[in-house]
Amino acid sequence: MARRAVPRSEAVKLTRYKHACHAMFHAPNEDKLFGRIPVRHTVLMQMRFDGRLGFPGGFVNLEEGLEAGLNRELEEEMGLDVRICGITEGDWAVTEVHDEQNFVSHFYIKKVTPEQIRQIETAATTAKDHGLESLGLVRVPVYTLPRDKVGGLPAFLSNTFIGTAREELLMGLEQEGILSHSEIHKALKASGATRH
Repeated sequence: MARRAVPRSEAVKLTRYKHACHAMFHAPNEDKLFGRIPVRHTVLMQMRFDGRLGFPGGFVNLEEGLEAGLNRELEEEMGLDVRICGITEGDWAVTEVHDEQNFVSHFYIKKVTPEQIRQIETAATTAKDHGLESLGLVRVPVYTLPRDKVGGLPAFLSNTFIGTAREELLMGLEQEGILSHSEIHKALKASGATRH
């Protein structure tokens, strides 16, 4: 599936294309798994209605605006209080055009506090679309278990993801400095996957 990255300003001119916006929320996390393995960071994804992992969000109407449309989707799927944790243009990370499908995907990344992550997770259970479009939020394990070198992120990456969500996750982890390029490469290799 051919796709090309374009500036956000160019993408919004593609009025004959469908546009979808999705967001990755993350926060530092000082917890230790089993009292010894640093959790490092909380990164949220979503289990979708189709059993695939993805990021919260969905199709938006260009007339309502990308961020306004995304915030509407986040309210419906996650019960997100957009006055506190809403997405802004400053959270934009990448836009890709999929010409063959007349489809444009916009990806946003928002760093929040650990307390806000807890509020987001709690609110998601009472969201309008909880149990329907969204089967719940999932924390991405951004560590690799030292014992087998497969548990944690490598095992997580072997799940089924919707569209480009897996690539967006890896890009977000590196862009935000959550994991280094080398750590991501090792996790991919351990998962038996290759980076595209």
